[in-house]
Amino acid sequence: MPNHGKPASRPRDIYFFATCVVDQFYPGAGMDAITLLERLGMRVHFPEEQTCCGQPAYTSGFPDEARKVAALQLTLFPEDWPVVVPSGSCAGMMKHHYPTLFAADPARKAQAEALSGRIYELTDFLVNVLDWQPQDTGGDCTVVLHTSCSARREMNVHLTGRKLLGNLDKVKVAQQDHESECCGFGGTFSLKQPEISGAMVEDKVKALKATGAERVVSADCGCLMNILGHAAWKDQQEGKSKPSLPGEHIASFLLRRTAQ
Repeated sequence: MPNHGKPASRPRDIYFFATCVVDQFYPGAGMDAITLLERLGMRVHFPEEQTCCGQPAYTSGFPDEARKVAALQLTLFPEDWPVVVPSGSCAGMMKHHYPTLFAADPARKAQAEALSGRIYELTDFLVNVLDWQPQDTGGDCTVVLHTSCSARREMNVHLTGRKLLGNLDKVKVAQQDHESECCGFGGTFSLKQPEISGAMVEDKVKALKATGAERVVSADCGCLMNILGHAAWKDQQEGKSKPSLPGEHIASFLLRRTAQ
């Protein structure tokens, strides 16, 4: 299980970086993550000036534009507290790519490297920093976990997401075929290559449905937006009034399943 620079002692104060996808499309997931963290004793600080991590510009080949966005984020977390991010993709950008992005700017590179050591994806933080052992208060159900490419390959947090779900006594975690394959979103990739992206998400939705799970759970809202959007479109095409593949962010699922 990865341990990305665990603090010397259990933190009391943390920053929360919501991500632009959560802010614009899944604000409930962000609020649920904050509620969950507060329930576990954290004082959550939310810098209101936060925007995007800069990943869309960076991965599209516009490093100068990405630097302008990322430079602002470097100034928002002055205290030496963990920065918790409810997305493996955005956490991966801030943790692994910020130092490279500012390689030619010594002052900002130092800031980026210092911030990098404090970045935690949400499930990683819950497992490896807080050592949370969730107590399941819900009924029997079956879910299937989807992890983003960055969460799996940069942050290695598919393991922590699976551990959290596996610790819920009444939750069965189904295994999907081709679990490690991309859902086809890839941020701007889905706009630049819509035919390829559409074929990829169609395969992913078929694999998720084939598990028989009641819902899909993911720690990345970009993937959820793509997967659930395609599933909803297919339902509409087939005249279905009830979602054939419901889904939610893992923070919302964990909050509901462990309600006190």
